[in-house]
Amino acid sequence: MPRALITGISGQDGSYLAELLLGKGYEVWGMVRRSTNDRFPLIEHIRDDLRLVQGDMLDQMTLLDAVSQSRPNELYNLAATSFVPASWKQPVMTAQFTAVGVTSMLEAIRIFDPHIRLYQASSSEIFGATSESPQNEDTSFRPHTPYGVAKLYGHLMVSSYRERYGMHASSGILFNHESPRRPADFVTRKVTRTAAAIKLGQATELRLGDLSATRDWAHARDVVEAMWLMLQQHEGGDYVVCTGVSRTVRELVQAAFAVVDLDPEQYVVVDQAFVRPPDPVPLVGDPSKARDVLGWVPRTSFADMVREMVEADLAYLGAGSTPVAQPG
Repeated sequence: MPRALITGISGQDGSYLAELLLGKGYEVWGMVRRSTNDRFPLIEHIRDDLRLVQGDMLDQMTLLDAVSQSRPNELYNLAATSFVPASWKQPVMTAQFTAVGVTSMLEAIRIFDPHIRLYQASSSEIFGATSESPQNEDTSFRPHTPYGVAKLYGHLMVSSYRERYGMHASSGILFNHESPRRPADFVTRKVTRTAAAIKLGQATELRLGDLSATRDWAHARDVVEAMWLMLQQHEGGDYVVCTGVSRTVRELVQAAFAVVDLDPEQYVVVDQAFVRPPDPVPLVGDPSKARDVLGWVPRTSFADMVREMVEADLAYLGAGSTPVAQPG
Protein backbone atom coordinates (compact mmCIF):
# COMPACT_ATOMS: atom_id res chain seq x y z
CA MET A 1 0.00 0.00 0.00
CA PRO A 2 1.55 3.34 -1.03
CA ARG A 3 1.74 6.00 1.69
CA ALA A 4 1.25 9.73 1.24
CA LEU A 5 1.71 12.66 3.61
CA ILE A 6 -0.35 15.79 2.91
CA THR A 7 0.44 19.09 4.58
CA GLY A 8 -2.57 21.40 4.59
CA ILE A 9 -4.88 18.38 4.54
CA SER A 10 -7.67 20.27 6.32
CA GLY A 11 -8.06 22.82 3.51
CA GLN A 12 -9.94 22.74 0.22
CA ASP A 13 -7.23 21.07 -1.88
CA GLY A 14 -6.03 18.81 0.93
CA SER A 15 -9.48 17.37 1.54
CA TYR A 16 -10.10 16.60 -2.14
CA LEU A 17 -6.62 15.13 -2.52
CA ALA A 18 -7.11 12.92 0.53
CA GLU A 19 -10.34 11.58 -0.99
CA LEU A 20 -8.60 10.90 -4.29
CA LEU A 21 -5.69 9.04 -2.69
CA LEU A 22 -7.93 6.98 -0.41
CA GLY A 23 -9.89 5.95 -3.49
CA LYS A 24 -6.64 4.75 -5.06
CA GLY A 25 -5.77 2.59 -2.07
CA TYR A 26 -3.23 4.86 -0.37
CA GLU A 27 -2.52 5.02 3.33
CA VAL A 28 -3.06 8.75 3.82
CA TRP A 29 -1.38 10.82 6.51
CA GLY A 30 -2.09 14.47 7.14
CA MET A 31 0.01 17.06 8.92
CA VAL A 32 -1.93 19.61 10.97
CA ARG A 33 -0.71 22.51 13.11
CA ARG A 34 -3.32 22.14 15.82
CA SER A 35 -3.96 19.11 18.00
CA THR A 36 -4.77 15.98 16.04
CA ASN A 37 -7.82 15.66 18.30
CA ASP A 38 -9.35 18.91 16.97
CA ARG A 39 -12.23 18.87 14.51
CA PHE A 40 -11.47 19.62 10.88
CA PRO A 41 -14.83 20.03 9.09
CA LEU A 42 -13.61 19.44 5.53
CA ILE A 43 -12.15 16.02 6.35
CA GLU A 44 -14.59 14.98 9.07
CA HIS A 45 -16.36 12.56 6.71
CA ILE A 46 -13.10 10.64 6.06
CA ARG A 47 -11.46 11.22 9.43
CA ASP A 48 -11.52 7.54 10.41
CA ASP A 49 -9.60 6.66 7.24
CA LEU A 50 -6.78 9.15 7.86
CA ARG A 51 -3.79 9.30 10.16
CA LEU A 52 -3.04 12.79 11.43
CA VAL A 53 0.25 14.00 12.82
CA GLN A 54 1.05 17.36 14.34
CA GLY A 55 3.69 19.54 12.68
CA ASP A 56 4.67 23.10 11.84
CA MET A 57 6.22 24.36 8.62
CA LEU A 58 8.44 26.69 10.67
CA ASP A 59 9.76 23.97 12.98
CA GLN A 60 12.31 21.72 11.29
CA MET A 61 12.17 19.10 14.05
CA THR A 62 8.39 18.66 13.84
CA LEU A 63 8.65 18.35 10.06
CA LEU A 64 11.26 15.63 10.40
CA ASP A 65 9.12 13.93 13.02
CA ALA A 66 6.05 14.03 10.74
CA VAL A 67 8.02 12.55 7.85
CA SER A 68 9.64 9.86 10.02
CA GLN A 69 6.27 8.85 11.51
CA SER A 70 4.46 8.63 8.19
CA ARG A 71 7.37 7.34 6.09
CA PRO A 72 5.65 8.45 2.87
CA ASN A 73 6.37 7.47 -0.68
CA GLU A 74 4.78 10.74 -1.77
CA LEU A 75 4.58 14.07 0.01
CA TYR A 76 2.13 16.77 -1.06
CA ASN A 77 3.02 20.18 0.35
CA LEU A 78 -0.19 22.23 0.26
CA ALA A 79 0.35 24.17 3.48
CA ALA A 80 0.57 27.95 2.94
CA THR A 81 -1.33 31.15 3.41
CA SER A 82 -3.78 31.26 0.50
CA PHE A 83 -5.60 34.61 0.47
CA VAL A 84 -3.50 36.95 -1.69
CA PRO A 85 -4.76 40.36 -0.41
CA ALA A 86 -4.04 39.34 3.20
CA SER A 87 -0.36 38.88 2.34
CA TRP A 88 0.02 42.68 2.30
CA LYS A 89 -1.13 42.77 5.92
CA GLN A 90 1.15 39.94 7.01
CA PRO A 91 4.08 39.92 4.58
CA VAL A 92 6.59 38.49 7.06
CA MET A 93 4.34 35.62 8.09
CA THR A 94 3.56 34.95 4.43
CA ALA A 95 7.27 34.72 3.66
CA GLN A 96 7.90 32.43 6.61
CA PHE A 97 5.21 29.87 5.81
CA THR A 98 5.01 30.09 2.03
CA ALA A 99 8.71 30.54 1.22
CA VAL A 100 10.96 29.42 4.07
CA GLY A 101 8.55 26.63 4.99
CA VAL A 102 9.10 25.03 1.58
CA THR A 103 12.84 25.00 2.16
CA SER A 104 12.30 23.37 5.56
CA MET A 105 10.20 20.67 3.93
CA LEU A 106 12.80 20.06 1.22
CA GLU A 107 15.47 19.72 3.89
CA ALA A 108 13.34 17.30 5.88
CA ILE A 109 13.01 15.09 2.80
CA ARG A 110 16.70 15.37 1.94
CA ILE A 111 17.72 14.39 5.46
CA PHE A 112 15.23 11.58 6.03
CA ASP A 113 14.80 10.05 2.57
CA PRO A 114 15.66 11.90 -0.67
CA HIS A 115 13.70 9.29 -2.64
CA ILE A 116 10.37 10.63 -1.37
CA ARG A 117 8.48 12.18 -4.26
CA LEU A 118 7.43 15.76 -3.54
CA TYR A 119 4.59 17.83 -4.93
CA GLN A 120 4.77 21.57 -4.22
CA ALA A 121 1.71 23.80 -4.67
CA SER A 122 2.99 26.70 -6.72
CA SER A 123 0.72 29.47 -8.02
CA SER A 124 -0.08 31.55 -11.08
CA GLU A 125 0.65 34.54 -8.82
CA ILE A 126 4.34 33.99 -9.63
CA PHE A 127 3.59 35.43 -13.10
CA GLY A 128 2.21 38.64 -11.59
CA ALA A 129 2.44 41.61 -13.96
CA THR A 130 3.49 39.52 -16.93
CA SER A 131 3.07 40.85 -20.46
CA GLU A 132 2.56 37.38 -21.94
CA SER A 133 -0.81 35.71 -22.30
CA PRO A 134 -1.60 32.87 -22.01
CA GLN A 135 0.99 31.93 -19.40
CA ASN A 136 2.94 28.68 -19.59
CA GLU A 137 5.91 27.04 -17.88
CA ASP A 138 8.36 29.31 -19.75
CA THR A 139 6.61 32.62 -19.04
CA SER A 140 8.75 35.16 -17.17
CA PHE A 141 8.08 35.57 -13.47
CA ARG A 142 6.99 39.03 -12.30
CA PRO A 143 5.18 38.61 -8.98
CA HIS A 144 3.83 41.81 -7.46
CA THR A 145 2.39 40.69 -4.12
CA PRO A 146 4.10 39.26 -1.02
CA TYR A 147 2.19 36.04 -1.67
CA GLY A 148 3.43 35.83 -5.25
CA VAL A 149 7.02 36.57 -4.25
CA ALA A 150 6.90 33.93 -1.50
CA LYS A 151 5.42 31.36 -3.86
CA LEU A 152 8.16 32.08 -6.39
CA TYR A 153 10.83 31.52 -3.74
CA GLY A 154 9.33 28.10 -2.96
CA HIS A 155 8.95 27.32 -6.66
CA LEU A 156 12.61 28.06 -7.38
CA MET A 157 13.82 26.16 -4.32
CA VAL A 158 12.02 23.05 -5.53
CA SER A 159 13.72 23.42 -8.90
CA SER A 160 17.11 23.93 -7.20
CA TYR A 161 16.77 20.80 -5.02
CA ARG A 162 15.61 18.79 -8.02
CA GLU A 163 18.72 19.77 -9.97
CA ARG A 164 21.27 19.59 -7.15
CA TYR A 165 20.11 16.42 -5.37
CA GLY A 166 18.26 14.62 -8.14
CA MET A 167 15.06 14.64 -6.11
CA HIS A 168 11.73 13.75 -7.69
CA ALA A 169 10.16 17.13 -6.97
CA SER A 170 7.38 18.77 -8.96
CA SER A 171 5.62 22.13 -8.80
CA GLY A 172 2.07 22.62 -9.97
CA ILE A 173 1.61 26.22 -11.10
CA LEU A 174 -2.04 26.37 -10.15
CA PHE A 175 -4.45 28.93 -11.51
CA ASN A 176 -7.64 29.73 -9.62
CA HIS A 177 -9.53 26.65 -8.57
CA GLU A 178 -12.79 26.61 -6.65
CA SER A 179 -15.37 24.40 -4.98
CA PRO A 180 -17.98 24.44 -2.24
CA ARG A 181 -15.06 24.05 0.15
CA ARG A 182 -13.52 27.39 -0.85
CA PRO A 183 -13.37 29.89 2.06
CA ALA A 184 -15.99 32.63 1.95
CA ASP A 185 -13.48 35.49 1.51
CA PHE A 186 -12.72 34.50 -2.11
CA VAL A 187 -14.70 36.26 -4.84
CA THR A 188 -16.19 33.06 -6.25
CA ARG A 189 -17.62 32.08 -2.89
CA LYS A 190 -18.76 35.65 -2.24
CA VAL A 191 -20.73 35.56 -5.49
CA THR A 192 -22.28 32.12 -5.03
CA ARG A 193 -23.13 32.62 -1.37
CA THR A 194 -24.68 36.05 -1.94
CA ALA A 195 -26.73 34.73 -4.86
CA ALA A 196 -28.02 32.00 -2.55
CA ALA A 197 -28.67 34.52 0.23
CA ILE A 198 -30.68 36.78 -2.09
CA LYS A 199 -32.73 33.80 -3.25
CA LEU A 200 -33.50 32.92 0.38
CA GLY A 201 -34.38 36.52 1.27
CA GLN A 202 -31.29 36.91 3.46
CA ALA A 203 -29.57 39.60 1.35
CA THR A 204 -30.60 42.34 -1.09
CA GLU A 205 -27.46 43.13 -3.08
CA LEU A 206 -24.05 41.87 -4.19
CA ARG A 207 -21.25 44.46 -4.09
CA LEU A 208 -18.29 43.77 -6.38
CA GLY A 209 -15.42 45.59 -8.08
CA ASP A 210 -14.47 45.33 -11.76
CA LEU A 211 -16.89 42.93 -13.45
CA SER A 212 -14.62 42.72 -16.50
CA ALA A 213 -11.68 41.30 -14.52
CA THR A 214 -10.75 37.87 -15.83
CA ARG A 215 -9.57 34.64 -14.24
CA ASP A 216 -9.00 31.04 -15.27
CA TRP A 217 -11.25 29.03 -12.94
CA ALA A 218 -11.06 25.24 -12.56
CA HIS A 219 -12.59 22.88 -10.01
CA ALA A 220 -10.32 21.92 -7.12
CA ARG A 221 -11.41 18.30 -7.45
CA ASP A 222 -9.92 18.23 -10.95
CA VAL A 223 -6.77 20.08 -9.95
CA VAL A 224 -5.76 17.57 -7.27
CA GLU A 225 -5.80 14.81 -9.89
CA ALA A 226 -3.06 16.72 -11.73
CA MET A 227 -1.03 16.81 -8.50
CA TRP A 228 -1.19 13.05 -8.21
CA LEU A 229 -0.32 12.53 -11.88
CA MET A 230 2.85 14.61 -11.50
CA LEU A 231 4.22 12.19 -8.92
CA GLN A 232 3.50 9.19 -11.15
CA GLN A 233 5.94 10.41 -13.82
CA HIS A 234 9.47 9.11 -14.30
CA GLU A 235 10.93 12.42 -13.15
CA GLY A 236 9.80 15.63 -11.54
CA GLY A 237 8.91 18.81 -13.40
CA ASP A 238 6.86 21.99 -13.42
CA TYR A 239 3.34 22.09 -14.83
CA VAL A 240 0.76 24.82 -15.39
CA VAL A 241 -2.61 23.52 -14.17
CA CYS A 242 -5.71 25.35 -15.40
CA THR A 243 -8.59 25.18 -17.87
CA GLY A 244 -7.02 27.43 -20.49
CA VAL A 245 -10.22 29.49 -20.64
CA SER A 246 -10.42 33.09 -19.42
CA ARG A 247 -13.72 34.14 -17.88
CA THR A 248 -14.88 37.45 -16.44
CA VAL A 249 -16.35 38.12 -13.04
CA ARG A 250 -19.50 39.11 -14.93
CA GLU A 251 -19.71 35.59 -16.38
CA LEU A 252 -19.28 34.17 -12.89
CA VAL A 253 -22.13 36.34 -11.61
CA GLN A 254 -24.40 35.42 -14.50
CA ALA A 255 -23.77 31.71 -14.01
CA ALA A 256 -24.44 31.90 -10.27
CA PHE A 257 -27.65 33.90 -10.57
CA ALA A 258 -28.90 31.62 -13.33
CA VAL A 259 -28.84 28.74 -10.84
CA VAL A 260 -31.30 30.58 -8.58
CA ASP A 261 -33.28 32.00 -11.54
CA LEU A 262 -32.61 35.65 -10.72
CA ASP A 263 -31.55 38.61 -12.87
CA PRO A 264 -28.16 39.82 -11.57
CA GLU A 265 -28.73 43.31 -13.00
CA GLN A 266 -31.26 43.91 -10.24
CA TYR A 267 -28.88 43.04 -7.42
CA VAL A 268 -25.25 43.68 -8.41
CA VAL A 269 -23.67 46.96 -7.31
CA VAL A 270 -20.22 48.00 -8.56
CA ASP A 271 -18.36 49.36 -5.52
CA GLN A 272 -15.19 51.34 -6.24
CA ALA A 273 -13.77 50.18 -2.91
CA PHE A 274 -13.37 46.72 -4.45
CA VAL A 275 -11.89 47.84 -7.77
CA ARG A 276 -8.23 46.91 -8.23
CA PRO A 277 -5.83 48.11 -10.93
CA PRO A 278 -6.46 46.14 -14.13
CA ASP A 279 -4.13 43.29 -15.05
CA PRO A 280 -1.73 44.14 -17.92
CA VAL A 281 -2.90 41.08 -19.88
CA PRO A 282 -5.59 38.46 -19.32
CA LEU A 283 -4.64 35.96 -16.62
CA VAL A 284 -5.17 32.63 -18.31
CA GLY A 285 -2.96 29.60 -18.46
CA ASP A 286 -1.83 27.24 -21.17
CA PRO A 287 -2.23 23.66 -19.85
CA SER A 288 -0.71 22.01 -22.93
CA LYS A 289 2.16 20.38 -21.04
CA ALA A 290 -0.15 18.92 -18.40
CA ARG A 291 -2.38 17.58 -21.15
CA ASP A 292 0.42 16.16 -23.29
CA VAL A 293 2.70 14.76 -20.56
CA LEU A 294 0.29 13.92 -17.75
CA GLY A 295 -2.76 13.15 -19.84
CA TRP A 296 -4.68 15.57 -17.61
CA VAL A 297 -7.77 17.49 -18.65
CA PRO A 298 -10.29 19.24 -16.38
CA ARG A 299 -13.49 17.22 -16.12
CA THR A 300 -15.88 19.73 -14.53
CA SER A 301 -17.42 22.49 -16.66
CA PHE A 302 -17.51 26.07 -15.43
CA ALA A 303 -21.32 26.00 -15.26
CA ASP A 304 -21.36 22.75 -13.28
CA MET A 305 -18.75 24.06 -10.85
CA VAL A 306 -20.73 27.24 -10.18
CA ARG A 307 -23.96 25.28 -9.83
CA GLU A 308 -22.35 22.96 -7.29
CA MET A 309 -21.17 25.95 -5.27
CA VAL A 310 -24.51 27.76 -5.34
CA GLU A 311 -26.42 24.63 -4.36
CA ALA A 312 -24.03 24.04 -1.47
CA ASP A 313 -24.53 27.62 -0.31
CA LEU A 314 -28.30 27.28 -0.53
CA ALA A 315 -28.09 24.22 1.70
CA TYR A 316 -25.67 25.93 4.08
CA LEU A 317 -27.70 29.12 4.48
CA GLY A 318 -30.97 27.22 4.64
CA ALA A 319 -29.68 24.99 7.41
CA GLY A 320 -27.97 27.83 9.24
CA SER A 321 -25.02 25.67 10.24
CA THR A 322 -21.46 24.97 9.11
CA PRO A 323 -21.44 22.53 6.19
CA VAL A 324 -19.55 19.27 6.42
CA ALA A 325 -17.79 18.17 3.25
CA GLN A 326 -19.32 15.27 1.41
CA PRO A 327 -17.46 12.87 -0.87
CA GLY A 328 -17.25 13.75 -4.54
